[in-house]
Amino acid sequence: MGHAHDAVTTSSRSSSAATSDRLDAVGVPRVDVRPARVGDLPRIVELAREHAEFEKAPPLSSGLEGRLEKLLFGAAHPRLRCFVADLEGVGPIGYATCSAEVSTWDGAEYLHMDCLFLRDGHRGLRLGPRLVEAVVAEARALGLDHVQWQTPPWNQDAVRFYDRLGARSKEKLRFRLAVEPGDR
Repeated sequence: MGHAHDAVTTSSRSSSAATSDRLDAVGVPRVDVRPARVGDLPRIVELAREHAEFEKAPPLSSGLEGRLEKLLFGAAHPRLRCFVADLEGVGPIGYATCSAEVSTWDGAEYLHMDCLFLRDGHRGLRLGPRLVEAVVAEARALGLDHVQWQTPPWNQDAVRFYDRLGARSKEKLRFRLAVEPGDR
């Protein structure tokens, strides 16, 4: 992953405020937002499956872990970046992925946040904003001036969340066209 990732690691507690290894001063479990590691891949795939199910998408294809490993860790400058919300003693309970893309109209790159997901039961704990902050910090480290993403229109909880962040929506439809293997 990129050089700026250590700067975006955050925690819900300070070490001096800890009352135990897993709880902060008010008894809230510690959650670190940090860059994903190779060892997180099985949990990231599990979260991605839950995310696809939540968005009523078709099941994910087999072999995803290997493909993500190549995209996240297979190059000196990976194509995809991933941040996880890591609940101490449990592991990742949420993730955000992003990659640099190009806007022809702007003639500039931006950071596209492809996924932002928190496991059911862990929403509303201020972890979503922390994951978005990690993505924004990555955009800043890459010298990019904005982040773009999309969400299904029916997901009004997400729309309200993004509005609270100060994000503004653009009305567009997303299309997908399969490319069949052909002669080379």
